[in-house]
Order: sequence, then C-alpha cells, then structure tokens
Amino acid sequence: MIEDAKRSIAFLCPVCRQPVILERTVFQLAASGSRLPCPCGKSALTVSLMGDQVRLTVPCLFCEQEHTVSCSTAAFLQEKTLAFSCANSGLDCCYVGEEASVFAAMRRLEETVDVLESEAGAQGTFLNDLVMEEILGELRDIGRRGGISCTCGCREWKLKINYSSVELFCAQCGGALKLPAATMSDIEDLCCKPTLTIRGGKPPEDAK
Repeated sequence: MIEDAKRSIAFLCPVCRQPVILERTVFQLAASGSRLPCPCGKSALTVSLMGDQVRLTVPCLFCEQEHTVSCSTAAFLQEKTLAFSCANSGLDCCYVGEEASVFAAMRRLEETVDVLESEAGAQGTFLNDLVMEEILGELRDIGRRGGISCTCGCREWKLKINYSSVELFCAQCGGALKLPAATMSDIEDLCCKPTLTIRGGKPPEDAK
C-alpha cells in the first residue's frame, strides 16, 4: 500500500553542520506537523502533506535561514530524487526520494561544500567575517593558556581556516578537530570551552 511506501529526506544541519538523513513512511509523514529533527536537537525539517501538495520547511546551512519549498504529492511520493535549492547560494539544501539516490546526492553535496570551504578559506573569504574573527581570537586565547592538546599527548598543533569552519591538526599524529565558525552560537559554544582536545592517537605507555 502507498501508506507503507518509504521516503528518505536529507539536509545539512546549519548548527552542527552534519548531514541528516531520515527515513519515514508516507503514513508517518501524513501525521499533522511532521517534524524531522537533527540528532543535535538544534534544527529540524518539517513536512506538511496538504492534499495534492507537499510543503517542506528546510533549515539551510548556506544562508542560515529557513526555506519553504513545495512540490506535488505525486512527485514527492514517486520521484527517485527531488532536490530543493537555496535561492541565495544556488546550492542544494534538501533531498527527497529513494534511499540510495538520496545518500548519493548528499555525498556529492558534502564533497562540494568541502571544496568550496577550502577554496574560500585559502582566499581569505568567510561565510561570516565577524564570527570567524571572534572564533580565531578565542582559539588564540585558548592556545596561549596551553589549553589545546591531543589525545596522543602532544600540545603542538596547526590551524586550517575554511569558509565556515576551522580545523586543528595535531603536529605529531595528525589527529584533527573541526570547529564550526558560521553563527553566533558557534562563538558561544567555543567560549564555554576552557580547553580543546584533538582526537588523535593514544599516548605512549609509561616506561616501566
């Protein structure tokens, strides 16, 4: 029955910046006010089935706003892949469709975002210049206090600046820690952390 048909829905969370891919039956989606949250609890996509139309409200990583998009119910239920885009950036912000095709589309989007962030970081342009400046300032302060270390025991690190994030790399084992640098909440989160730990290798055992 069509009520048992499943749809995969995917978006990139603008808060934790992780891909969110959820599977729901048509029956579940037909429930009033269907809300599909990110595991971080700080963003959610909503789906409303209204007769021959489906309306989605999508949190957007690229412009930090919510987009309201719609399509026919037939397309929503039957198309292999539907892509909805951010009007400000031109990049996709949501996918709906069959599980395999949605996962593949999300992988391509993540790869695109990684390339764009690396290129923009190299050029010195950022999603939010003020936020990036504050994040870098906080990292400098934590570093001066000796608050950045790796699980391998090393306290030397390198910094890579991306479009909307920064990455810390352990100079010894290469372990990495990625920090978002796009919104004011990213600053607040970092300010609450007196120390940062890079998840790298294990420390050497004490000599006996």
